[in-house]
Amino acid sequence: MKKKLLISLFLIALFLVLLFFGLKDKEEEIELIFFDVGQGDSIYIEIGETFQVLIDGGPDAKVLEKLSNEMPFYDRDIELIVLTHPDSDHLYGLLEVLRNYNVKRILWTGFKTETADWQEWKELIGEEGSDIILAKSGQKIVLSQESFLEIIHPLEELGEDSNDTSIAGFLKIKEHSILLTGDISGKKEKELLERYNLKADLLKISHHGSKTSSTEEFLEEVSPKKAIISVGVNKWGHPSEEVLKRLENFGIEVLLTKESGDIKFTY
Repeated sequence: MKKKLLISLFLIALFLVLLFFGLKDKEEEIELIFFDVGQGDSIYIEIGETFQVLIDGGPDAKVLEKLSNEMPFYDRDIELIVLTHPDSDHLYGLLEVLRNYNVKRILWTGFKTETADWQEWKELIGEEGSDIILAKSGQKIVLSQESFLEIIHPLEELGEDSNDTSIAGFLKIKEHSILLTGDISGKKEKELLERYNLKADLLKISHHGSKTSSTEEFLEEVSPKKAIISVGVNKWGHPSEEVLKRLENFGIEVLLTKESGDIKFTY
């Protein structure tokens, strides 16, 4: 009888140890998803099951469906949302997120426009009561023990071109480096080349593959293994054949959301 009790206690202890380490591993798992939201950007980061980051929201309410597929129905909190710049293909979906989720922190540039979407954004973030962070080059936003977002753009003055005010930065996940570029132009890429070591494993191509970005010099310096283009059916010819050719010439594997759907990486 005593022997059976000891065996039972041993098995229970073993089960608890395995459960603890299983949960520990699960909590440390980080997912990075480039949502397929059509002609726009939306990037989702989940650390464990309870810490979520959303960078941009795409051009419509589709992001709500994407979030409901990834987050438990009972989790209505998002720890951080980032608005890279207030063009509607990045901003509109975030308006829907603010209406439907509790957002703890908001990172954006403060860039002003006269659009109705921007006016609504200002009203909603005022009502939300979130901690507001104005993005500046050199900031480091800690996400977890093994991940952070390092802001490298905007540099100084925002200027007047909305695309060139975009937040750009390195997402560091464990030993991996992902360069996120918003919609910056080749001019801003050149400025970043003069200030930073831009090497990265994964590159989010700027401005949906527009020919005004992703210069040869920039791609050569970043030298990623893979590049993501967030793009849908559009009238602007995105992604540009010129950009696709440059990527091919450098041997960079290219993934398009309009072809692959949501593009997911697990770390």
